[in-house]
Amino acid sequence: MSLTDEELEQFKELAEEKHFRQLKETLCDMNEVDVAEVISELTPEKALVTFRLLPKDLAADAFVCLDVDVQKSIIAALDDRELHAIIEDLAIDDAVDMVEELPASMVKRILKQATPQTRNLINQFLQYPDNSAGTIMTAEYVALRPQMTVEQAFAYIRKNGVDKETIYTCYVITPSRKLLGVVTLKDLLMNPYEMTVEEIMDDNIIFAHTTDDQEEVAGVFNKYGLLAMPVVDNESRLVGIVTIDDIVDVMEQEATEDFQKMAAMAPSEKPYMKTSVFELSKNRLPWLFVLMLSSTISGKILNHYEAAFAVMPILVTFIPTLMDTGGNSGSQASTLIIRGIATGEIEPKNILRIVWKELRVGMLCGSMLAAVNFIRLIIFYPGNTLVCLTVAISMFFTVILAKVLGVVLPITAKVIHLDPALVASPMLTTIVDACSMVIYFTIACQMLPI
Repeated sequence: MSLTDEELEQFKELAEEKHFRQLKETLCDMNEVDVAEVISELTPEKALVTFRLLPKDLAADAFVCLDVDVQKSIIAALDDRELHAIIEDLAIDDAVDMVEELPASMVKRILKQATPQTRNLINQFLQYPDNSAGTIMTAEYVALRPQMTVEQAFAYIRKNGVDKETIYTCYVITPSRKLLGVVTLKDLLMNPYEMTVEEIMDDNIIFAHTTDDQEEVAGVFNKYGLLAMPVVDNESRLVGIVTIDDIVDVMEQEATEDFQKMAAMAPSEKPYMKTSVFELSKNRLPWLFVLMLSSTISGKILNHYEAAFAVMPILVTFIPTLMDTGGNSGSQASTLIIRGIATGEIEPKNILRIVWKELRVGMLCGSMLAAVNFIRLIIFYPGNTLVCLTVAISMFFTVILAKVLGVVLPITAKVIHLDPALVASPMLTTIVDACSMVIYFTIACQMLPI
């Protein structure tokens, strides 16, 4: 449960009134996430003093949870000895995340204060492709040898497991780090001391390669209900593990990115409140220009049927209804398809089954909407039965077409290796708008005296 505003105010008062002993005692009993929240609420001077009060392990854990701006101010104020202690207490994946966010001058100082082993690991992780399994894994895992007995395995875990990311799942490797199997703490507890790790390990391993996309890794976690997954290089050597807390972050990041793309914006990694007006505008303008220019197609269609307006001006009245209904219908279908693709439920090979299903959904929804709309128009526009029928029939076919396009466009994008979210609501709506007007005026020209 997160801290309340009243609790945060109390911590601020303790810091402002310099009751640092009481502040330290209270913070030491708290979760590192809450400690980071308290530090973030303080002035830079008080934040630095409070941070220095914390025990080394808690300081490192809380540092990871701080915003980048707060991290920058703390790093700038720490001396080399303090910075070295923080870096060496951080998990490698957290250290890499920090280095990626900080300016080059700070990164240079951080790497200078790190031990050669830590520095090499950070540089190794930075070489992996963006958004790959290699960038989210950690090198802190428990590795056992196949010839170890259960008793020896427990002794090894007690000695080396303190700073590891997880000890529940252990990995069995050869001297050359080739991954042989996986053994859990439960497996060790439930077997006699004299049995070897090789006898009880599971060699049916679910693993990822360092270059695998992080979204695919998240899908595997979700499919198999994993808590941790080993990551191997091209030679099947164990180089790290991905844990569930990293996957939760990936899922949140990928979902946010999809939402932004579906709203016709360039994805941004910064929180909204920390993004400048200029950057927000830069992320939105490109797609707004594309959508604005693409609306020229709708204008050309209206211009082509200008004579029909002159003969029967009432036709213009129903254009917004048709366009809005078509756009909403397409958005419903595309949202379900994009989400299905993201979760792995829907694959391109299923396109014919999905189109057939959405075609039937479109026919059912379209007929109901057309019937209700026909009755509504008859009431509000008496004496224009033929016009009302034209609008109803146009709506029926518009809804069907929108549902089908809502399926075909995202799946097509997936096939040609584009993000399906790119063809979501705004882009789809623009296409459906143009198609709905073509349908409307084609039917109107056939049914009405124009």
